Amino acid sequence: MLSATQSVCPECLQRIEAARLTRGDEVILRKECPEHGRFQAVIWRGLPAFEAWQRPKTPARPRFPKAGSEAGCPRDCGLCGEHRQHTCTALIEVTSRCDLRCAYCFADGGYGRRPDPGLDDLRKSFELLLRAGGPYNIQLSGGEPTLRGDLPEIVGLGRALGFEFIQVNTNGLRLARDPNYAKVLKEAGVASVFLQFDGLDEAPYRKLRGRPLLKDKVLAVEHCARHGLAVVLVPTLVPGVNDRQIGEIINFGLINSPVIRGVHFQPVSYFGRFPTAPGEAKRLTIPEILREIQAQTGGRIKVEHFKPPGCENSWCSFHGNFVLLKEGELVAWTRHSPCCTPESAAAGAIKTSRFVSQFWAQPSRDEIGADAGGSGPSLGGWDIILERARTHAFCISGMAFQDAWNLDLERLKDCCIHVVHPDGRLIPFCAYNLTDSHGRGLYRSQIEA
Repeated sequence: MLSATQSVCPECLQRIEAARLTRGDEVILRKECPEHGRFQAVIWRGLPAFEAWQRPKTPARPRFPKAGSEAGCPRDCGLCGEHRQHTCTALIEVTSRCDLRCAYCFADGGYGRRPDPGLDDLRKSFELLLRAGGPYNIQLSGGEPTLRGDLPEIVGLGRALGFEFIQVNTNGLRLARDPNYAKVLKEAGVASVFLQFDGLDEAPYRKLRGRPLLKDKVLAVEHCARHGLAVVLVPTLVPGVNDRQIGEIINFGLINSPVIRGVHFQPVSYFGRFPTAPGEAKRLTIPEILREIQAQTGGRIKVEHFKPPGCENSWCSFHGNFVLLKEGELVAWTRHSPCCTPESAAAGAIKTSRFVSQFWAQPSRDEIGADAGGSGPSLGGWDIILERARTHAFCISGMAFQDAWNLDLERLKDCCIHVVHPDGRLIPFCAYNLTDSHGRGLYRSQIEA
């Protein structure tokens, strides 16, 4: 046994005791519900080691916590006084409609179970975030946000209220089919698009999205490049479906830099809509992804180029920051150095927010066209790298969301990605989307009833 924590029962979502246990080179989360029995899920496989990946932080309590907590975590979010991290990114869902019926969807989108919120409702959401300590980085999500004809107005509303970084989470179909839509979003004030992108052939799209979409994805990138709208590729990684395309996806991103600012991998989580309950073979953990990145890039990118997050819980994510030089060389500027000295969670949230707003947005055409060589004194090549970083920084990251089988409440309390509930509460992402084995949720069920 490594340590004790708490989780939920996948059948009833009641809070239960749990333990992190070692099993060979794996770490598993084991728990037992008095009514529904024992469950376990693998949460870590192999190197880098689970304990070595830890990055301790001093908690940052909510500035304006929800008064009282009767049911306790995760049923009584708001944020409550037990939460340990400020908001870094806030998600606002502008629709539950979607033009795809993906096999995996955290929002179980596409059914339009509730009307789209009006502009007045969305204004209230933005204003709520200002009162909660914002402005924060914003991601407009759904459903599929581009189905709304007034999406540019929503972006403009947020920008007018002081939100400088607004990103659109999209499947890219409208961007592909309307060559000028990227220009419309750019002029409205969108900083970047978070583009669903599952591979470089049609097999993963047929399996995960229900039809071939690769041409649409490539067209979406081309149209964004034409109009200077930054793109972050977002693959949902499913074992046996597209986990062998990790290197190809990264390479595609680098070839299309600087419009593509990075790749953000999301190993599949089992909440919302998914085909079947997860077995251990259907799990993909952070160290496995890091090792696959090294193997599938032929060592061009190495495991040691990545580090745990400074914002959310250490075991939730990874990131590596790079600079792509003119000759194609990729220079890493991150490296993990295990340390036991706690860092400030609040400072981590601020630093992460600033990094995203700076490097996930598109540099100007003047910056891209500038000579990276410069004419000042040489710094042993670092002057070129630093100048190039302004335009050709490239981030490779990943987020391991939690579901009812592997939910660790210690991790949940450190979440910095918060969804704006229609009733005004801020809910950690994994709690907001949490569903039991029958698809029943804690928070989505409240707003879709």
